[in-house]
Amino acid sequence: MPAETVTVELGRRSYPVRIGAGVRREALAAAKARVDAGRRCAAITSPGVAGALPDFVAELGRLMPVLVTARDGETAKSAEEAARCWDFLAGNGVARDGAVLAFGGGVVGDLAGFAAASYQRGVEFIQVPTTLLAMVDSSVGGKTGINLASGKNLVGAFHQPAAVFADTELLRTLPGREFAAGMAEVIKHGLIADADLFGLLEQNAPLAWNHALLPAVVRRCVEIKAGVVAGDERETSAHGGRALLNLGHTFGHAVEAVAGYGTYLHGEAVAIGLAMAASLSSELGRCTPAQTERVRAVLTAHGLPDRLRGPLPVDRLLEAMRRDKKVRGGRMRFVLLEGVGAASTDDGVTEEAAVRALLAGGAAR
Repeated sequence: MPAETVTVELGRRSYPVRIGAGVRREALAAAKARVDAGRRCAAITSPGVAGALPDFVAELGRLMPVLVTARDGETAKSAEEAARCWDFLAGNGVARDGAVLAFGGGVVGDLAGFAAASYQRGVEFIQVPTTLLAMVDSSVGGKTGINLASGKNLVGAFHQPAAVFADTELLRTLPGREFAAGMAEVIKHGLIADADLFGLLEQNAPLAWNHALLPAVVRRCVEIKAGVVAGDERETSAHGGRALLNLGHTFGHAVEAVAGYGTYLHGEAVAIGLAMAASLSSELGRCTPAQTERVRAVLTAHGLPDRLRGPLPVDRLLEAMRRDKKVRGGRMRFVLLEGVGAASTDDGVTEEAAVRALLAGGAAR
């Protein structure tokens, strides 16, 4: 199947998302064109990616210096690692006309994107995602950032990439657990915007990297996200807008922070958060108990958890949720399901209702 393009429409800052087997070669060509024009470029990847895809990393290395992060996983999204990236860019002479290429999953994309956004007040940035989660979600939309001990992504910047090259061939190297984690974001896209996509995921579980439907599923998720980002790039809408993409994330980010980064993959925490959000939505009459069960069933069918593996304290989870970036005027802002295929934001949810959703997902008092 030939590669396809979805355009993120942002006026003069619009950019293509190329989707298909082999498009990493296009990324290499784009990087080479910049280097040939005399622009200093650098790439950032991770130990896991460098080990799984050494040939492509070596090709990048022949074009530009490559920084491998000190570790894999969410702990790499730290102030210390960001400073290491800045020093690397400066030490290799990357100037304002330079570019940073991110080759990796969501962690690498967020970290490299933040480094690009902040180094010399912003240099160009190219995304080459290597995980399903990054392809369908984090590589598109320009959110970059690092974590603090207090919470996830509390430091960051909006910095749109110049292009995204989502090479579905790269998914063959992805461990099964990582692939399943990406499916959480795919399921989320169906829940907030496309009931037909959600139904397809119900009928074809579990998907795998070489499933015939996967390229179309990736494209549909990118289309959904591109449309949302074009309408509310910086998440400033009073209702709905880009915040809808956070379905399950208020709960999920709290789970990651309290359990300790790395205990759950991001997609696993989001899956638990989706189940909690569905439970909350059902209690508030936004969706039916049967629809909540459909959410749980599709999560487990794709190899994802629908509740905590072990109890976490409710009070600590609530504390983490109160520090979430989506808090407005001191009130937590939740994304709620309106059935399947639609969602809305609500900052009037009581803490008592949130606690009941946490308890339903396996938290403990």
